[in-house]
Amino acid sequence: MYLAELTYKVIEDTSFSRAEAAIRAYTEALIFNGNVLGREFPTAWQQDRFSSRLVIPTDNALHKSHLSARALQAEQQLITAGLAYPQFEVLGMDVMSQHTSNSPVAGSVLFTTFSDNCSPLRNLADLAPLPLYQLQPGSGVDHEGLIRWQIQFQALDEVQQQQNRVLAKTAENSLQQYHSKLNQQGRQLARRISQQNNLPVYYALYSGSSKNCAAEATKPCPGCGGNWRLAKPLLALFDFKCDNCLLLSNIAWECQTP
Repeated sequence: MYLAELTYKVIEDTSFSRAEAAIRAYTEALIFNGNVLGREFPTAWQQDRFSSRLVIPTDNALHKSHLSARALQAEQQLITAGLAYPQFEVLGMDVMSQHTSNSPVAGSVLFTTFSDNCSPLRNLADLAPLPLYQLQPGSGVDHEGLIRWQIQFQALDEVQQQQNRVLAKTAENSLQQYHSKLNQQGRQLARRISQQNNLPVYYALYSGSSKNCAAEATKPCPGCGGNWRLAKPLLALFDFKCDNCLLLSNIAWECQTP
């Protein structure tokens, strides 16, 4: 990942509210297309311009050729708000972020955790993130549906990770039950992205707790009921893989021995 600075020079009379609204709309369009990562974009007023610091997945993620139709429309609204077309500068690699996959992509997996600040679509070769702007969205003009699914997943994951947690079972059930609304949405998104990009997209089904640790290692695939246990964990993380249902999962964390 890289740290970049976007600069919006003031070219006509404007107001803070007009400029802020235009910059926010443009940045959100970049986020929903995967050109920008995370949801924080600190922005400063510097006499004749506004400057924003952003994390991007690749050093060319902000090139105009990679923008969605929504982002290009929001770019025009910047002009209406009295701002010039944004100029960007890549400041360097972001040492605090996960780095985009450089491995060939033969398959992928929809996988995220509460601590991630990256694409939820990972390369199955190395579990490193794949830039969403390089992929066709499952539906619509960008990846907003996928990003909003990720926001909900991460919020629930953070709740159930806390020591003094509230809604513990509600959060965990949403994450690990195969038929929960969250997981149904996730599997549907994975299928749509797979179809649009002619790329296998597995869905990572979280498993934190179990009612029967003795039977955990031999549990069947929740989708088809088949045997999906791997002889060796995939990516040192997934103990189960079903090529029929395009599912990955793990032995419940509470059942694993150190």
